Amino acid sequence: MPANDAAATASVEIRELAKSFGGVAALRGITLDVERGEFVSFLGPSGCGKTTLLRIIAGLEIPTLGDVRIAGRSVLRDPPYRRNIGLVFQSYALFPHKSVAANVDFGLRHRTGLSARERGVAIDEALSLVRLQHYRDRKPSELSGGQQQRVALARAVVTRPEVLLLDEPLSNLDAKLREKMRIELKELHRTLGMTFIYVTHDRGEALSMSDRIVVMRDGRVDQIGSPRQVFEEPDSLDVARFMGHGNLLRGEVIGSGDGTVQVRIEGEGTVAANALHRRRDSSRVWLLIRNNAIVLRPAATSASRDGVFRARVRSIFYHGLHIEAHVDLGSGAVLRVELPAHENRHLQHGADVDVEILSKGTWILQRQEE
Repeated sequence: MPANDAAATASVEIRELAKSFGGVAALRGITLDVERGEFVSFLGPSGCGKTTLLRIIAGLEIPTLGDVRIAGRSVLRDPPYRRNIGLVFQSYALFPHKSVAANVDFGLRHRTGLSARERGVAIDEALSLVRLQHYRDRKPSELSGGQQQRVALARAVVTRPEVLLLDEPLSNLDAKLREKMRIELKELHRTLGMTFIYVTHDRGEALSMSDRIVVMRDGRVDQIGSPRQVFEEPDSLDVARFMGHGNLLRGEVIGSGDGTVQVRIEGEGTVAANALHRRRDSSRVWLLIRNNAIVLRPAATSASRDGVFRARVRSIFYHGLHIEAHVDLGSGAVLRVELPAHENRHLQHGADVDVEILSKGTWILQRQEE
C-alpha cells in the first residue's frame, strides 16, 4: 500500500517512538500503523514496553523521541482529553458515589457540547451496547466486577472516540468471566467499527480477539502479524517461545523437496518440516513442533521410519477436552503432546509408544546461538 494511502486509512501512526526512564530504555524506536477499525493487541511479557507505548498514545507519558498521530494529526502536544480517545484500565476507575448513568455521563459533560437531553440519549445507547440499560441508577458497589467493567467500557465509547485504548482490562476478572468478556469485547468492536488497541500479556486474549498482534520484547517489536501468522509462523525463536504450545529441538537440515525440508534431530531420527525462515547458508536449525502435530500410537514391532520415534510416556495430564502427555524420546528430549481426550482414554503412564511428528505442524527456525 502506498504511504499516502496508508496514512489515509490509519487511526494511529507511531513513528520512531523511544522512551527512557532514568537512563533505562523502555521503548527503542518503534514504528507502526494501526488502521481505522482494526483490533490490534500489544502482546508481551511484563516489562516489554507495551503499557508504556499505550500510555504515550493516550498522552499519559511523554516520549523521549518520536511522534504519535491520531487521525492524521500529531497529538504529542495535546492532553489526553483532546486526543479523541477512550481509555479502559485494569482498574475500573469508576466514581463510587455516582450512579452508572452519571459515571458514563462524566466524559460527555467535559468533552462534548451536547445538551442534557442529547447526553441522556447517548448514555442510553452506550449502556445498551454493554447490556446495562436497566442498571443506570445503580452505584458501582451494587454491581459485579464484570458489570463494573462494562460501565467502564460504556463510559469510554459514549463519546465515539477515534480509538479505544484498553490496558489489560480483564486481568481482575475470574477465568469464566474473562472468557465471557472476550466475546463481548469482540462483539462490541464489530458493532462499533471503532479502532481498538489492546494491551495484554495473555496469549489467548490476543489470539482470540485481534485482527493483528504486535509482539513486543525489551522495548522493541519482535513481530507484527495476524494471530495465525504470529502463532503458526513465528519470525524468531523468542516469539516461538513466548507463544508456547510448541516443542523446540535442535536439528540439522539434510535435504529438501516438495516445500519441506528434511531435518535430523540431534540424538534421534529424521522428520519433514516446513521451510520457514531458513537461511540457505546454514544447516543448523531449531525444529518447532506444535503440541497438536504429534500422534501417539501403541509401540509397534516393526522398525521405525522417518518421522516416527519410539518413546515412553512420562506423565499424563487430563484437561477435559484434551489430554497433555509428556513423552521421553530416550535421548534427553521430552515432547509435550496435546491429544483429544476421547480418543486416548487408554494411554498409560510408563507405556511405550510410537511418536509420529506431522510435517503440517512442524516448522524450522534459524539457529544462531552456540
